[in-house]
Amino acid sequence: MREGAAERRRGHRRPMLLPFLLPLFCPALSEQIRYKIPEEMPIGSVVGNLAKDLGFGVQELPTRKLRISSEKPYFTVSSESGELLVSSRLDREQICGKKPVCSLEFEAVAENPLNFYHMSVELEDINDHTPKFAHTSFELQISESAQPGTRFILEVAEDADVALNSLQNYKLSLSPSFSLVNKEKQDGRKYPELVLEKILDREQQSYYRLVLTALDGGDPPLSGTTELRIQVTDANDNPPVFDQEVYRVRLPENVPPGTTVARVTATDKDEGVNSEITYSFHRAEQVFGLNSKSGEITTQRTLDFEETKEYSIVVEARDGGGLVAQCTVEINIQDENDNKPEITVHSLLETIPENAPPGTLISLIKIHDRDSGENGEVNCRLDSEAPFKIISSSKNSYKLMTDRALDRELTPEYNVTIMATDGGKPPLSSSTKVTLHVGDVNDNAPLFHQASYLVYIAENNPPGASIAHVSASDPDLGSNGHVSYSIIASDLEPKSLWSYVTVNAQSGVVFAQRAFDHEQLRSFQLTLQARDQGSPALSANVSMRVLVGDRNDNAPRVLYPALEPDGSALFDMVPRAAEPGYLVTKVVAVDADSGHNAWLSYHVLQASDPGLFSLGLRTGEVRTERALGEKDAARQRLLVGVRDGGQPPLSATATLLLVFADSLQEALPDLSDRSLPPDPQAELQFYLVVALALISVLFLLAVILAIALRLRHSSSPSVWSCFQPGFCSESKPVVFPNYSEGTLPYSYNLYGAHAGKTECNFLKCSEPLSSGQGLLCPESSGALFPLCDSSEPTSHPEPLTPVSSV
Repeated sequence: MREGAAERRRGHRRPMLLPFLLPLFCPALSEQIRYKIPEEMPIGSVVGNLAKDLGFGVQELPTRKLRISSEKPYFTVSSESGELLVSSRLDREQICGKKPVCSLEFEAVAENPLNFYHMSVELEDINDHTPKFAHTSFELQISESAQPGTRFILEVAEDADVALNSLQNYKLSLSPSFSLVNKEKQDGRKYPELVLEKILDREQQSYYRLVLTALDGGDPPLSGTTELRIQVTDANDNPPVFDQEVYRVRLPENVPPGTTVARVTATDKDEGVNSEITYSFHRAEQVFGLNSKSGEITTQRTLDFEETKEYSIVVEARDGGGLVAQCTVEINIQDENDNKPEITVHSLLETIPENAPPGTLISLIKIHDRDSGENGEVNCRLDSEAPFKIISSSKNSYKLMTDRALDRELTPEYNVTIMATDGGKPPLSSSTKVTLHVGDVNDNAPLFHQASYLVYIAENNPPGASIAHVSASDPDLGSNGHVSYSIIASDLEPKSLWSYVTVNAQSGVVFAQRAFDHEQLRSFQLTLQARDQGSPALSANVSMRVLVGDRNDNAPRVLYPALEPDGSALFDMVPRAAEPGYLVTKVVAVDADSGHNAWLSYHVLQASDPGLFSLGLRTGEVRTERALGEKDAARQRLLVGVRDGGQPPLSATATLLLVFADSLQEALPDLSDRSLPPDPQAELQFYLVVALALISVLFLLAVILAIALRLRHSSSPSVWSCFQPGFCSESKPVVFPNYSEGTLPYSYNLYGAHAGKTECNFLKCSEPLSSGQGLLCPESSGALFPLCDSSEPTSHPEPLTPVSSV
């Protein structure tokens, strides 16, 4: 019969979701979704289609991960259909007791994004409990002198159901002497009173057995019975009478045991034993105690408003003759603020992205206070300064949300204290701490430790050597903070960049791929990039200038005087009447190095007559120290050393052959001696002198003829340069490198020509020299005379090779 009733009730379950509670623009519902179902539904029964009621599509269910957040697992959500299912027994009487409305409140949680939906399932009572008496039988003593109409309170039955399914009335088996009246207390509970219909005669019938039946209002109704045993006692004309039929007492909870609750008083007009009154509880009590003589009711244990809010006690007063009177003591327990709020945190996000916008939902907070009224009204707040806030979601439900932007690099985690305070006087509070971790996002670009880099490296470095180390830091975590390095630009040729330098992508160490040469590459510019591994990746650039330092790896190079192709030195002619200080010639040398390594000094290493000439230490100018004497040789030889300023210094040598003569003819005998090997035989010397004279004559004729032809075809003044210091030829001159960046005060171009053994070497000044510095220029009286050999046949011109350092 109960199962049929339950089935009929199940047919009435329906979702009570109002349309206006589902605005599409709202991230989380602010009102509850309500369902109403009968209790005791089988496990697995469908309460309603929660996903449909929330507006979710079936295809969204795997990603939204809809679930139930509740202290007790009464319900669950089907992951396939989104239906709300019963997952455990729903016994309304066990869950809510005698509450007129039994509602289970909980939250539905959806992820991606995180939202909370407040749920309420109301359990409808079914008639699954029968009324029950505490005893299968009870006895009642009635004096035979009792007058018709006298009433006796009988034992009440208990029914765990509520509303219509609860106990509704009582019935008494038929008896001509007794009837039953159903009465109702102020709280709505029914109780029976036995009414004496006629005078009893103990001598005719001293004992009655009646059946008392309690009926509920279910369909069909359920009932319970107990046997009423009435014993007729001898006459006692006056029963006890209480001064109040109902005693009403207000008692605060948590009063200590032994506290006086009330004192009941009954009087009896009889005398003697029949007037002696004894008090007792109609039913045994464990919470309260009763003094049988004084009628004082006291507490036997601590009272708890949250456990029982009110008590109804029936007290009997029995006189010595056996007459009994009853009264009711109704004790209303007053709530005290004796329960702290309880805080429960649901669905806490483990990690909050640092780019989460303000208003991001982090967790749902449930506050429960067992007290009532103001004592149960709770205010929730945060007890620390943090970028979070708490807002009220519904009754005793709060949302923990972000209040402003987060920065993991400043604060990677927060220890948040949630405080809940009730409205009692004095108020009680409780707190709980939650740790919120801030997740990293790639919001910081790498930062170089220097704004720019200036690197010095000496030339001739070993290939593969480390020349610099760039370093950048990124405060992000993991791949977002992992920095790699690369070269993205340079003033070198893009194709040759990698043959010069590379950078280690992990360490930022810059390596030289080759040995640098200061004379070829003095500096170059690089642009390096530090890039993290985030998505999207962030980067930063820095410039690096590499300066290649000079080493003393180039020896001085003598440009003048140059050697002839056969390795012999050229001659300079000095007038015999040259005064002291006369500029004879100048040694010209350059050094490809720079700075101090190219600072040249000139030194006389050997001299035929050490006191006849002087040499400028820095200029390389050769001047007469004194006038030529009669005993001085007409031909002088100087060995000049050129040394740079490096450590250790490098050097080169130049040989100067000087002939004192006022004209070329006068110098020829001295020049002829240069080619004669030392031979004691006079005849051989004679032939050699004659040969030299013939060669000289032919040379002069060739020179005169060349000048005439040049004057005929060109009026250029350069033709007459053969009469200046140094000779020329029609052969095409060879231009030697321009050493304008060397150590000479001016740039020089060295020309050389070779025609047979008739040769001409001279320097051309790129800029005019000041007075006293006219080396091989028109103002100089010195001349360069080559040694000619007419016996050699004339050949095509070929350039003279400058003398290298020895």
